[in-house]
Amino acid sequence: MKMYDVTGTIYEGMTVYKDKPEKQPKLNTETNGYVTETRLEVDVHTGTHIDAPLHMIEQGETFETIPLDSLVGQCKVLDLTDVEDGVTKKDLEAFDIQKGDFILFKTKNSFEEAFNFEFIFLKKDGAEYLSEIGIRGVGTDALGIERSQEGHPTHKTLFNNNVIIIEGLRLKEVAGGDYFMVAAPLKLHGTDAAPARIMLFEGLN
Repeated sequence: MKMYDVTGTIYEGMTVYKDKPEKQPKLNTETNGYVTETRLEVDVHTGTHIDAPLHMIEQGETFETIPLDSLVGQCKVLDLTDVEDGVTKKDLEAFDIQKGDFILFKTKNSFEEAFNFEFIFLKKDGAEYLSEIGIRGVGTDALGIERSQEGHPTHKTLFNNNVIIIEGLRLKEVAGGDYFMVAAPLKLHGTDAAPARIMLFEGLN
């Protein structure tokens, strides 16, 4: 059995969405004698994280409504490294995606460290296709699942169909295929997202 940690590291100066300074985590460390304590200030969308419907839907459900058992189980990594611009319905039709699947996108994003304002994203028709199938969740290797779409239709389509969204995966070392996923978010209440530690296991059914 092999384990892949597909979580981005949180540190001051890390890559954040659109390089916005206000999204940078802040660590304040104080030492008193031999006792050292660090205070962390972090956006809930920092690095690898899971979105809740409240993020894009007025009066949407908050993070604690996401069932933990939906974040643990089989998943499929789709190799989409040849996709340019955005993932469409046509791109997804090439894969065997079934109802209840949790799918993860491996794209060109996984090979970039700096923020790319033209990152690969999931287009509206791709989100509609996945929602029609009835997947339980989708993860992407970008810090956002969509860009340049007025009104955020990708987020809204997925949330309105109870599809969980994970953003900020690091899949460079992971080949396309089937894995067992353990996605362990911070146990937050009342928020629109939560940072998560996400691991993929090869050979574990």
